[in-house]
Amino acid sequence: MGKGKLAKFADMERYENVFQYPYSVVDNVPFEMKGRWRQQYFNNDNPIVLELGCGKGEYTVELAKLHPDMNFIGVDIKGARMWTGATLALQEGLKNVAFLRTNIEVIDRFFSEDEVQEIWLTFSDPQMKNPRKRLTSTYFLERYRRFLVDGGVIHLKTDSNFLFTYTSCVVDENSLPVIQKTNDLYREENKGKEELSEATAIQTYYESMWIERGLNIKYLKFQLPRKVELREPEVEIEFDEYRSYHRDKRTPKTSGV
Repeated sequence: MGKGKLAKFADMERYENVFQYPYSVVDNVPFEMKGRWRQQYFNNDNPIVLELGCGKGEYTVELAKLHPDMNFIGVDIKGARMWTGATLALQEGLKNVAFLRTNIEVIDRFFSEDEVQEIWLTFSDPQMKNPRKRLTSTYFLERYRRFLVDGGVIHLKTDSNFLFTYTSCVVDENSLPVIQKTNDLYREENKGKEELSEATAIQTYYESMWIERGLNIKYLKFQLPRKVELREPEVEIEFDEYRSYHRDKRTPKTSGV
């Protein structure tokens, strides 16, 4: 039987690699490590990479194993899920990984200008009905620019055609530099490509499930310059016809902007 939520939250309170600042308290509790993650936690000068919406944190942990010369921080509001990755990181003695439990809407309160080099968005909720909540919307991109280095890299890995198409439109509308783009990451001709190796090196449990269901995994890697004036694309995108794991469409609406 799995460990209960209360027990997991009790563990998280004492975990040295977890920092908990949910939206309800972030205004009243200053985050003194902002701008000082390298000096006060990682104790090195290596690049910092965020995974936003990290869920159980398995991708964050695997990235940390893959790149011991980089620092990784998984961010999510779901503490009971995050417990899995945080526990594994401690058990394996990974010093280049941490977890931040907070709302992504206030992510810029925890990092200073130029403190972060890259962001991973792995299987984010496409938020088909609410553009403002999409993690690749200009609303969020503006926040990322407050702490990303100029031209910092964003990775989007998704099973959602809607989110992939929407993000592609955002990138095109704002002429953001594209580094890699594919709507079928694991198709035969992509196997062994060195430029895609970082995206294919890690495959989560649910990612494997989606592949078995015949869903293509899409990948977009692009840069976010600081001085570009960001504009939302005015385009209607057809909703995904399928429902991913625990993902539901709650209205009969068939397209979104």
